[in-house]
Amino acid sequence: MIDAYSLPVTKVERSKLNDIPLENIPFGKYFTDHMLEADYENGEWKNAEIKPYQPLLLSPALAALHYGQAIFEGIKAYKNSNGDAFIFRPQANFRRFNISAERMQMPPVPEELFIDGMRQLISLDKNWIPAKENHSLYIRPFMFSSDEVIGVKPSETYKFLIILSPTGPYYGAPMRIYVEEKYTRAAPGGVGFAKVAGNYGASMLVTAEAKAQGYDQVLWTDALEHKYVQEIGTMNVFFVLSDNKVITPGLDAGTILEGVTRDSAITILKEMGLTVEERAVNIDELIEAYKAGNLKEVFGTGTAATISPIKELKYKDFVMNFNVDEWKTAFEMKRRLDDIREGRTADTKGWMVKV
Repeated sequence: MIDAYSLPVTKVERSKLNDIPLENIPFGKYFTDHMLEADYENGEWKNAEIKPYQPLLLSPALAALHYGQAIFEGIKAYKNSNGDAFIFRPQANFRRFNISAERMQMPPVPEELFIDGMRQLISLDKNWIPAKENHSLYIRPFMFSSDEVIGVKPSETYKFLIILSPTGPYYGAPMRIYVEEKYTRAAPGGVGFAKVAGNYGASMLVTAEAKAQGYDQVLWTDALEHKYVQEIGTMNVFFVLSDNKVITPGLDAGTILEGVTRDSAITILKEMGLTVEERAVNIDELIEAYKAGNLKEVFGTGTAATISPIKELKYKDFVMNFNVDEWKTAFEMKRRLDDIREGRTADTKGWMVKV
């Protein structure tokens, strides 16, 4: 077993932080000084180290490039007013990472490498966490097959890495969403519940077509009838109704991601006194509620996006518009969640892990 706190560390001679301002920094563009890297060979994890962020030397026959064995996670770290660094719910992401690994026939990553290694890496690059509202340090653990052979079979070797990226707000304005009814993201029995790289690659054409029509993302529907909403490209989705009820697509079909922010939002919404239903949600039900004046708010949740209000939802030729300025539920829930993550409210749920 790997003792993460004795991982060998090679530090950079000069930090890139001297040249990069952290205010309103774009998502995923800049990366911190160091990264964690480990290899899986002969049935065990080895060669774990923290070293300067750098390119990887890869074979053209790399199995991941040909057969798509690649998974990842998205996590965030925050600073409180005292300058202490905390990671938001990394245990939940650790569990989901290994669920994805199992589905893709990849080896599980041990907790001491994933969690403790992450803490050690963030401790080293702690100064990269922007101490600003709606800013954070995005954490990207990922794993891919590293056999250098062409052949359709599970790889015998794998590489696991963690890289870090300071970020500001992901979406700067309320979103316009197009309900997709031609293409399919996932079907029962597939990999929709796993955070598999290919899920996102397959969504790019659909997203591009939506953006060509002036929309930010698509809301996927089920593969069979294209009637039941599932998730947005980068987020889970919630619908606030007028009878103190919130509905969100359930996880039973195995076609949507079990979002950590989704779960956190459900917990807080219930604490706010709302009834939350996790179940199949038919688009016709939403249109009927909208026409009756009962669909009040629609928002997405995700690690990168956090809480994103949706001001427009289009299905076929029917457009649902929402006055975001009048909303109460989504913004109160976001405020409570942000207060926990940024240290303004006591963490009574054990969500924040100190670095």
